[in-house]
Amino acid sequence: MKVAIVGLGRFGKTLKKLLENDFDLKLINRNNSSDIVKADVVFYCVPISAFESVIKSHKKYFKDNHLLIDVLSVKMHPKKIFEKHLQGLKTQALLTHPMFGPDSSKNGFSGLPMILDQYRTNDENFSFWKDFFTKKGLKIVEMSAQKHDQLAANSQGVTHFIGRLLEKFKFKKTLIDSLGAKKLQEVMEQTCNDTWQLFSDLQNYNPYTKSMLIKLGRAYDLLNRKKIIYGIQGGKGSFNEEAIMFYTKKKKIKNFKIEYLFTSEKVLKNLHEENIDYGLFAIQNAIGGMVEESTQAMVKYKFKIVEEFQILIRHFLMKRKDVDVRQIKTIMAHSQNFLQCKNNLAKKYPDLSLVSGQGDLLDTARCAEALSKNKIDKNTAILGPKILASIFNLEIIAENLQDKKDNLTSFFLVSR
Repeated sequence: MKVAIVGLGRFGKTLKKLLENDFDLKLINRNNSSDIVKADVVFYCVPISAFESVIKSHKKYFKDNHLLIDVLSVKMHPKKIFEKHLQGLKTQALLTHPMFGPDSSKNGFSGLPMILDQYRTNDENFSFWKDFFTKKGLKIVEMSAQKHDQLAANSQGVTHFIGRLLEKFKFKKTLIDSLGAKKLQEVMEQTCNDTWQLFSDLQNYNPYTKSMLIKLGRAYDLLNRKKIIYGIQGGKGSFNEEAIMFYTKKKKIKNFKIEYLFTSEKVLKNLHEENIDYGLFAIQNAIGGMVEESTQAMVKYKFKIVEEFQILIRHFLMKRKDVDVRQIKTIMAHSQNFLQCKNNLAKKYPDLSLVSGQGDLLDTARCAEALSKNKIDKNTAILGPKILASIFNLEIIAENLQDKKDNLTSFFLVSR
């Protein structure tokens, strides 16, 4: 069988050692694309960031009986590139990740792991290569591209990040090194033997690297500050802030931080991405019913309800101090606020338009901030918590506009 290796870097030379005694082997510079026509199987040992440009330039030489095998350290990226450039062709492709390199294989390949995803390889070719790698002593692990990248981000990705971090820290050997310190030296030396480009590509081409880095950051924060981070649906001065302050006081939680995320969607997204420890959002009101914004967001994410609790809600109408009340044309607030004050607003302000914002301006506290900073029409009044007036230097022109005195809102405190 004629086998070509595209890419003559450190791993290309390692792969050559694995294959050279069993195949008619040809080493090809990635810019010498025409030579791949003579091969039956083509291994791509090129940088992750260069993979698409190489495949694109080689595409015109692909044959129906070609088998293309990538050895990249990420798998969803080459799968996407193959899907894009092999569309309409009969060329086969096998996704692999040899979990070893020049350093770890210097004493042989026995017992080293090799990830395989059959992807678009026929059974005959897949069985052949699986058997070949097994006979070479490799430990075969069959796995989907997505599962690989999830695991790799939290394994190889963490290792490379820690190794480079130690390098930047200038971690050095000392006379009193423990076994653990020596192991860290090994991690640093091994990862830093690889190119900076590999490290950079691992950060940019594995879609799960971002969440891994966030988890590392959160772990550092927990060790360093030990603060609980609550992400809430509202902004500063919102009913959500009032709710989380009520909860932490009741539970006697003192060491915490609030992230103002403005919408239920952002709360659950940040919880999913592990930017926060807990999320809080309004779920139902005694007058207004279910909070539609929250129910829509809950459909998109998995979470656990830690606690449900209620607080009493009172609504105040406020304006800028430099605007005459007769100039007010619009009342702006969360749609739930209008539902809770529907009858009183109809009686007292029938000529004013009721408007809810988009994006972060779904949140009433965000609207009050925008009014104070001239980001919305100054002839707008805000309907919301009393405290917004003092925070944003607004003047209260009406109070207790909720239709019922027992205007209770239920909140969910949620975790992953």
